[in-house]
Amino acid sequence: MSDNEQLITDDNSYSGSDSESESSLNDSGSYESSFSDCSSDEETESSDDLTQVRNFCELDITNPPSPPPRFPFTANPAVHLNIDLSNGTLQFLDIFFGDNLLEIIVSETNKYADRTIRNSNLRRKSRAKKWEPTTKNEIQVFLALNILQGIVKRPDVEQYWSKRHSTSTPFFTKIMSYRRFHLIHRYLHFSDDTKFDAKTHECPKLQKLWPIIKHLNTRYRETITPERDVTIDESLMLYKGRLHWKQYIPLKRSRFDIKSFILCESKSGYVYQLIIYTGKDTLFDDNYQHLCKSSQVVMTLMQPLLNKGYCLTTDNYYTSPELADILINRRTDIYGTSNLPEKTSQKNYRRKN
Repeated sequence: MSDNEQLITDDNSYSGSDSESESSLNDSGSYESSFSDCSSDEETESSDDLTQVRNFCELDITNPPSPPPRFPFTANPAVHLNIDLSNGTLQFLDIFFGDNLLEIIVSETNKYADRTIRNSNLRRKSRAKKWEPTTKNEIQVFLALNILQGIVKRPDVEQYWSKRHSTSTPFFTKIMSYRRFHLIHRYLHFSDDTKFDAKTHECPKLQKLWPIIKHLNTRYRETITPERDVTIDESLMLYKGRLHWKQYIPLKRSRFDIKSFILCESKSGYVYQLIIYTGKDTLFDDNYQHLCKSSQVVMTLMQPLLNKGYCLTTDNYYTSPELADILINRRTDIYGTSNLPEKTSQKNYRRKN
């Protein structure tokens, strides 16, 4: 953190400028910044929020003042699991990919395969004619082979089942035939397309993956109560398929990505909750629609942890006086860099007591 980005406050209000800064994401994935263009709904806030004093004084960075006291931390950090280390490491995967999730995948895959095969005019030698309903054990093996493909690199999927001595990977052939792997990959499904209604679905753009995303977010929150210090940042997953909300960031090594906003425990890096960015239709909490996009991200992810004395660390995309006021009123500390207005960008400031 550079000196001209440091933001220090007392325990009642965070520092900021009279013109609050707002950052937003456009559909092309680039950032846009402006001042004083937050939603007009802010005018409807309570009189206490509107009259909060923001007086600034220059900081002596050679002798900075002591930080403000933290809110009392009332949560009880813990891992809500009964782990027996003698059972091996596979039990940790079962925590998130348990029987309930596997049953969803098996059921939807079998239904989709039956419906597709029944409604298709298959060729005489089509592989689909040899389809048999899959099982939970088989789906576990299929997922394991996909994970292994990320470790053992091959230019093409078929080469994992190659019989050439110089390129063969005999483990794959012993576990599952290529024909069966190809059929499961072809019909793999996570939701029922016949029941999809874009007008009533929670997140229409993610409807094909929504049961998985919803299940994982629930398991993330149920498994661990994080320690006091948490952080929010973006995560990029390489993706080159056809998807109109994928990000193009030319300065990154992987230029085409799917972006996620992730809330993590600072000490361990444990993912507590995530939001997948889908452009203008990204799913945020309805209670924060009047806020700018960056603040909506933070408040939606932090919702389960508010009023418990947590301390959130953010970068300058999220940090703003608006967000600080809201979090402080919910007994949540915030610490992060901030893009100060041009007239004060070369100095350090704090709120006067």
